Amino acid sequence: MNRNLILTATVSAITWLGTTNATAQFARVCPVPQQVETSVAAMVNQPTQWALRCDKQRLSSAALKALTEGTTHIAQNKKAPFTVTLGVVGDRCLRALDKPTALKAEGYLLKVAEKGIVIIGADERGLYYGVQTLLQSMEGGKMQYGTVTDWPDTPVRGTVEGFYGTPWSHEARLSQIAFYGRHKMNTYIYGPKDDLYHRRFWRKPYPKAEAERIQQLCNYAKAHAVDFCWAIHPGVDIRWDKADRDSLVAKLEDMYALGVRSFAVFFDDITGEGTRPDRQAQLLNDVEHNFRKKHNDVAPLVMCPTIYNRSWTDSNDTYLRALGKDLDPDIQVMWTGNAVVADIDLETMQWINSRIGRNAYIWWNYPVSDYVRERILLGPVYGNGTDIAPLLSGFVSNPMEHAEASKIALYGVADYTWNMKAYRPYENWLQATHEVLPAHADALRTFALYNKDLGQNGHGYRRAEGDEMTIEAQRALQGDIVAIESLADRCTTLRQACDTLLADTTSPALVRELRPWLLYTQCLADYGTAVCNMAKMTAKEKTANAATQAQSDAFTQAHAQARKALNAMQQMQTSKVRHALQPGIRVGTRVLLPTLNDMFTLATTEGNRRYHTQLDSIAMDAPYKLSSTVEQLASQPVTMVGDNVSVADANEVIHWAPDASLTLATDRNVIFSTFGLDVQVPHVASAFKLQLFTNGQWREVPLTQSSEAPYTLNAPTIGSAKASRIKLTNVSGQQVDVFFKNFNLSAQ
Repeated sequence: MNRNLILTATVSAITWLGTTNATAQFARVCPVPQQVETSVAAMVNQPTQWALRCDKQRLSSAALKALTEGTTHIAQNKKAPFTVTLGVVGDRCLRALDKPTALKAEGYLLKVAEKGIVIIGADERGLYYGVQTLLQSMEGGKMQYGTVTDWPDTPVRGTVEGFYGTPWSHEARLSQIAFYGRHKMNTYIYGPKDDLYHRRFWRKPYPKAEAERIQQLCNYAKAHAVDFCWAIHPGVDIRWDKADRDSLVAKLEDMYALGVRSFAVFFDDITGEGTRPDRQAQLLNDVEHNFRKKHNDVAPLVMCPTIYNRSWTDSNDTYLRALGKDLDPDIQVMWTGNAVVADIDLETMQWINSRIGRNAYIWWNYPVSDYVRERILLGPVYGNGTDIAPLLSGFVSNPMEHAEASKIALYGVADYTWNMKAYRPYENWLQATHEVLPAHADALRTFALYNKDLGQNGHGYRRAEGDEMTIEAQRALQGDIVAIESLADRCTTLRQACDTLLADTTSPALVRELRPWLLYTQCLADYGTAVCNMAKMTAKEKTANAATQAQSDAFTQAHAQARKALNAMQQMQTSKVRHALQPGIRVGTRVLLPTLNDMFTLATTEGNRRYHTQLDSIAMDAPYKLSSTVEQLASQPVTMVGDNVSVADANEVIHWAPDASLTLATDRNVIFSTFGLDVQVPHVASAFKLQLFTNGQWREVPLTQSSEAPYTLNAPTIGSAKASRIKLTNVSGQQVDVFFKNFNLSAQ
């Protein structure tokens, strides 16, 4: 095994087990508590029986239920000398105990001593969190004497299911909610873009079966101390009249009847009349006064604005200042940061809060991957400021459509939002992988090392990947035998990790989500092994003796093995192993794959010279390059599968400036046979000009547009002339707001 991977596994075990410090049991707890005091370093065995004490009103509490379900190995005996006392500040059962110092909202005091355990919550949710801390600290059959005083930094912590693509299943949502409760996240916002009754049919009630599922989610969330927040998205076709206002309130009342007590209204990713801030404020204020304040148990209303990041604001911040002035101060306003996908720092919070007149509610677009669906994001959570807590009203993460895999990042979000100053990204990531797959955590970490970065994308948001092998890769490219062998060991370990994960039976949901990338990575590892063999053959010091036929045959065989693995990787880009809407599969693209491709070319070139062969030295052909003066599209990735060339979807509205263009260029003349682009806005074909670069000059190709959604732009007469470039330009003389989806070009 590669020494770097051995070190990672060793650190992982030491960090998670916490065997080297006096707070070992409490070191297991995530989120990290604010204060932990221990007087005894040694661990003690858990009691075999205990007596539970609480007031009558706590007998049906989520806290007591969680404790009893999590300690079935400990018998309840009213006469047991070891006692467990549960209560909220003011409960009768706590009167004989020392009063804790003032506890903050959702905070708790946990004391583990020789004769018993006491958990005091500032409120019922704080009591529940105290139980969760106790349960986590009891893992491994031991207990540790000590006192935990704890509270959250951020009042609202959790997720927003707000991605484009396949919504989570009902079972996945239940699993997520239980996960949130264990790790002290208090909010789940239900807002999947592809839920018809959230967005397209927002005026209509849910069918009975779907309504029953939402009701079940509400009840389940309550049992796990999580607020189920239902979001509605009326801005696509809202008319701002009394009828639509009444329809909105009626829909909210329907959801209230199902048990929903927290609501959000989204106006993101829309064009047209629905984007007006004055109208949005008027509508939301009406909802605030005619719905929320009618019910004394409904949480403050949350809204997602149309301008939800700084890069889209005008010079006067007109939209945001209008909201700040007109919107009821109790309504919370969501914000993604300085861009659609961005990390949040102190300056970001100060800037937005001064415009909207309240603390912003952060919608953090990570680990969401709906704009890079060919990737699975399994890296640690980092990049956000640890000094922003006082400026937040809430912080929720937008996860991937892969619910189980998202838990690695969400484990980090839970830890970060609870106790920012104590947050350690790498240590958290080690614990997270154990939490998600305890049976094969080391294999998951090995695989995750190559599935962290997002690659080139329209938002320019990247994550570190391959840092641990950068020097090794450089030396391998220089022909260093030790580095080549180390890289070969890394590929072997990666192959073994994939084999282990594919054979796992402890978490079938996770393996199902990871499967396309695991199968691809098996081939990538095989490719790496073959390339390293080629590199070792050609890196040996030259001798005066001519190369033998056996050496030539061995090199040719290694080259064939590398090419076979490459072909398998390419075939998987269109195979049925992919998930729905997944355009391809990308793994290790920041360091590992580019290094292997360069080594393949270098080794093949040297091998052809040394062995007098004529083997193909090009690893992967990427003939199409995109350039654009539309800033939002300038970095969109391009893929080619067979004869089909596609550009990745952009989920947000594209503000296409006058004379701005998008160009696809190839290094050869091809025949473009079809062109399609879903703009989801009618009557805009005349605003654009499509051109082909043929025989040294641009030739216009007439555009048509479908009369129904998604209002696709087509070029039925694109013809059969050979061209090396194709360009789409806004010729209307004014900005055109459109969407950019399903860009497809056929070329031969």
